[in-house]
Amino acid sequence: MKATITALVATALALSPITPAAASPESEVRFSVPGQARGTCADAPLQITFPEPPVLGSSGAIEVRRADGALVDRVEAAAAKADKKNIGAAVSDGGLPHDFSYESIMIDGNTASVYLHRQLEYGQEYYVTVEPGVFAGFDGVREPGKWEFRTRKRGAHGRHLTVSGTGTGDFCTVQGAVDAVPKGNREPVTIDVRPGVYTEIVYVREDRPHITVRGAGAGWTVIRYANNDLRNGDKALSNGGPADVCPRRVLENSDLHNCWRAMFGVDAADFRIQDLTLHNTTPDGGSQAEAFRGNNERITLERVDLRSHQDTLRLQGKGFVTRSRISGDTDFVWGTGTVFIQDSVLESTDAGYISQSRNDETRPGAVFVRTRLTRAPGVPDGSVTLSRSAVWRFTHSQAVFIDTRMDGHIAPVGWVIDPNDCAQAQSLSFWEYGSTDLTTGRAIDTSQRLACSRQMTAAEAKQWSDPSFVLGGWDPEPGRR
Repeated sequence: MKATITALVATALALSPITPAAASPESEVRFSVPGQARGTCADAPLQITFPEPPVLGSSGAIEVRRADGALVDRVEAAAAKADKKNIGAAVSDGGLPHDFSYESIMIDGNTASVYLHRQLEYGQEYYVTVEPGVFAGFDGVREPGKWEFRTRKRGAHGRHLTVSGTGTGDFCTVQGAVDAVPKGNREPVTIDVRPGVYTEIVYVREDRPHITVRGAGAGWTVIRYANNDLRNGDKALSNGGPADVCPRRVLENSDLHNCWRAMFGVDAADFRIQDLTLHNTTPDGGSQAEAFRGNNERITLERVDLRSHQDTLRLQGKGFVTRSRISGDTDFVWGTGTVFIQDSVLESTDAGYISQSRNDETRPGAVFVRTRLTRAPGVPDGSVTLSRSAVWRFTHSQAVFIDTRMDGHIAPVGWVIDPNDCAQAQSLSFWEYGSTDLTTGRAIDTSQRLACSRQMTAAEAKQWSDPSFVLGGWDPEPGRR
């Protein structure tokens, strides 16, 4: 059973080419919402399944109306690839609402999923119409009684919430559950996300702390989306107004819009995520694309699989990562925060750089303890460095690798600085201790390392292997040591 579900998840993650469909009679098309037999979630996507893969048209709209005919939402095919909506009640640094760019109609195989601009009301009956032109060769649905559904009588609240894409949980989306946590929350709230693939951008506001999002395992629960800098970041919003400026900016000038491009973004403190996969499906070369961004204090990731190419994991404030896997090629662990990563796998998917720390003199940077540095097939020997820094700008960058097992893709020089002049890197801390070969366990030859990096002493390595020391007294795993 587990192998079957894992195979289904892997299939769902693959991006299949879409071929034009022949005209589909209405009788051959199936309309549904998750859990419709007992009343669907208020955050449920609408689903239309065709006999063949459909093709999105460029005219017409899908409308959702209450039973009395009142228009609730209208999704236009012409805008579906770059639609706009507010996610997670996101607001800018100045308190103005921020709208994300997203895809309101997404096609996966024979099924088109329709993601509405807002959550529906509980205890309501709705009907849906589809105008001609929304899908090529499909005449649409004009009769109000053809596609009807109702939402559950009431929403879920409390300290334990469940998410299921099949409609058997309290919510159908992760964002729907996050939105149910009250503003100013002071109690621990656990959101259990059941097995399945959830295609969505998730955003957690600063005023919703103390949340744990827990999956059923990294091979079972997958949250994915192709969010990136071209869709929601600095490149997309280069002409954006004050409504687009990031909250909680650390670097005043360079953090203008890049908070919005993460697939899963968290501005709240005391956030924990466990036992799932976060996959930013932006293709290689598709610009910066965080799978996870944590921008506050005491952010914890346990047994997670983070996948992207550039900037996979970004942590500001204080962050702790354990027993996880992080994949990418360019700066795939980065940020201004103090980060402690232990007992994890860092997989390079191409030539590039594992980390880029932008900490200042007031805080430590990124510390890696007992990690394994692996590579995807085809990544050349000597093509990846442990970390890089623009020392003219980030003079106190720190990256520390302790008891690391690394494959031959790690370059003998180990580190990269810009400009390549150690005389200008007096405050840099590129430190290493106990590095060994991935397969044999033999000590790595570090004689060719960057001149302004250094090998630590055993006493220093012991001290910096303690997360509470690095994280300023915060112990993310009390009682484990």
